[in-house]
Amino acid sequence: MKLEIKNISKTYNNGVKALQNVSLTIEKGMFGLLGQNGAGKSTLMRTIATLQNPDKGSILFNGIDVLKNPHEVRKVLGYLPQEFGVYPNVNAYEMLTHLADMKGIGNKSERKEIVEALLQKVNLWEARKNKLGGYSGGMKQRFGIAQALLNDPKLIIVDEPTAGLDPMERNRFYNLLSELSTDKIIILSTHIVEDVSTLCNDMAIIGKGEVLLTGKPEIIEKSLEGKLWELEIDKSELANYQEKYLIISNRFHLGKMKITVVSDTQPESNFYVKKPSLEDIYFHEIKSNEQNQKELSHA
Repeated sequence: MKLEIKNISKTYNNGVKALQNVSLTIEKGMFGLLGQNGAGKSTLMRTIATLQNPDKGSILFNGIDVLKNPHEVRKVLGYLPQEFGVYPNVNAYEMLTHLADMKGIGNKSERKEIVEALLQKVNLWEARKNKLGGYSGGMKQRFGIAQALLNDPKLIIVDEPTAGLDPMERNRFYNLLSELSTDKIIILSTHIVEDVSTLCNDMAIIGKGEVLLTGKPEIIEKSLEGKLWELEIDKSELANYQEKYLIISNRFHLGKMKITVVSDTQPESNFYVKKPSLEDIYFHEIKSNEQNQKELSHA
């Protein structure tokens, strides 16, 4: 099972270059697409989901040309968009039954069996007669996954699924996605680093429409080993350190500011080495890309 994305580009009518020669190879399991809001993640997800066409490039899923044969792909596709609307005055059982009918599950007994099994799978059976308008954010997302699973898809796309969920709902959602990923390709598009580090066996970082880095999270994290340094400073000193070093992040800890610097050698004797995390890699790639863009614009 393989999804091959080759040289996909998309520029909108307002001149925004949403995607620039994006190429990715995605295999079975959970794949994380990590990037800031506006990085191009949703554009790529909608393109893979056959909801819009790119300006150029190709997408193949198990030999199916996604752009030329969208109807074939939709037969094996499950999609949970970033904004998943529900009819507030309809209960989950009724809504899922209606969606199953729309997806071509015409046999009444088969439809009933599938709907009931999915509601149990996403842990909504007890709340199946409750109106969707009264569901929490996490419950709505689990309902969204249920509707995405109606046609037993081999490719599932979830766009920013945990944004706004509390820690307990997010954990439930993590467990559900992990369970589903054993025999499918699931693409998780998110700006939350924890989503990727917790769930994904493979990933890419995207920034301003370009793929900045790809690989396995545990291997990617090691790429900055021995090159990350941390120092506690006064907030007033930040500008001075920014002039001297590549600061990829700064945060407050017990009223003091901590900065993280990338350097091949210890910047100063008072800096101490920091073990890299996926968040550090993410900040470094985004920061480096921003600097490259500035240099190009001034060239």
